[in-house]
Amino acid sequence: MTQIDINILIVWGAVARKFKKGEMIFWEDEVAHFYHQIQSGTVRVYNINDEGREFTQGIFSDGNSFGEPPLFSQDTYAASAIAMTDAVIYKLNIEGFQRLLKEYPEVQHGFNVLFAKRLYDKACMAREIINSPESRILAFLKKTKHAATKEEGLFRIPYTRQEIANSTGLRVETVIRTLKRMVKENKVEVKGHKLFY
Repeated sequence: MTQIDINILIVWGAVARKFKKGEMIFWEDEVAHFYHQIQSGTVRVYNINDEGREFTQGIFSDGNSFGEPPLFSQDTYAASAIAMTDAVIYKLNIEGFQRLLKEYPEVQHGFNVLFAKRLYDKACMAREIINSPESRILAFLKKTKHAATKEEGLFRIPYTRQEIANSTGLRVETVIRTLKRMVKENKVEVKGHKLFY
């Protein structure tokens, strides 16, 4: 469960805010004050290392919540969040969020399941880091099928080569080179600069 009913959010004081593409929602190490749930749009949560390379922690879209762990642990955000598209996001302050969880234990249970799933996904991602670039890209493609649209029996992957690199910890040059080889081996297809799996 990654979604709280919008009507419940509003009753507890949530406000919808519009974000433009490229606008920051929160920064890494910022104190967490709000629960965020996407009504429409896409958000990327990421880190930047000392060399300026980005690593995508997750991409979230309609109905998804993001950035919740520090609301439970009273920590700062472990990553930054940016709107990848124009987005409308419901924001509920931490006090309202905590009261809502006490009133609706099924919502709190939903977050337990959500966090377990995300931990499992992170463990799988960590395992992939020791694998070849092709294995890492294939794991990413399999994981992101849910965000893809099906066309002519294949899934059109809605991410750029740079976004794939940021999500797999590879350099964009490595992603491009590996995808070219995968096209030759009929593991993926590229039509009009769009990637299909």
